[in-house]
Amino acid sequence: MGGTPKRMENFANFIMKEIGHKLPTGTTLLDISQYSYRYSMYKVGPVLSISHGMGIPSVGILLHEVIKLMYHAKVRDPIFIRIGTCGGIGLEGGTVVISEEAVDGMLKPYYEVPILGKMVRRPAKLDKQLVKELNAMAHPEDPYDTVIGKTMCTHDFYEGQGRLDGAFCEFTENDKMEYLQKLQKAGVVNIEMEAVAFAALTHHAGIRSAIVCVTLLDRLKGDQLMAPKEVLEEWQKRPQILVSRYITKYLQTKGRLSLEGHGSMAVKSPRRFKLVQQESENYD
Repeated sequence: MGGTPKRMENFANFIMKEIGHKLPTGTTLLDISQYSYRYSMYKVGPVLSISHGMGIPSVGILLHEVIKLMYHAKVRDPIFIRIGTCGGIGLEGGTVVISEEAVDGMLKPYYEVPILGKMVRRPAKLDKQLVKELNAMAHPEDPYDTVIGKTMCTHDFYEGQGRLDGAFCEFTENDKMEYLQKLQKAGVVNIEMEAVAFAALTHHAGIRSAIVCVTLLDRLKGDQLMAPKEVLEEWQKRPQILVSRYITKYLQTKGRLSLEGHGSMAVKSPRRFKLVQQESENYD
């Protein structure tokens, strides 16, 4: 999963080449949710590539629907991985970050959501073994660093992240730097806007999950992106490369890289993740 439809279309095409998946003659890769006009979804063998939009509300809605999809498709032990971009804290642009923990804007490791007038807290936990497995996919010859660290998730791109380039600037540069240094001391290495909800909802459903992002800048050095567009585009491929290595190895382990035509989503396993909600529909 990733934020934009284009990024996930690119990933679908990329993973199709990496795992050697062949489309039937005369067909092309299809956005199978294109007429929902809400997000994109591509199926490449046993891999779904889905856009989740921007921010906690968007990713939360999508996760409810994809978790139900997994349940009705009788998928066993799915793995959810979010790929995206982020702001680094003390990390140069182009650094790949594998999140080991997700915290909110108050540095709390849980997702709070009001349900029936009561505030419900759900732990924002990511799969520790999956973090290790993904980190093992980083190659020494990669021309960039891959690090593991704590990710802060905010509800906002500007004030919530201590930026001075939004519509409102009611704090100073010194205030911002003091805040960012506090984050760094707390072990936060990057900031984005989906991690807490993504980690909490997947954990609540019993689904192994991970987040792999690339930093576009070091927030300790400024708020504005300075890298050229072509550099930013190359950086955004880096999480895709790492995750594709993991998927390829996983499918090799399962003996599933010889799939022809349409791949099966089901992975043989004794454990089934739990469905934790009543059936419902949402309308927009």
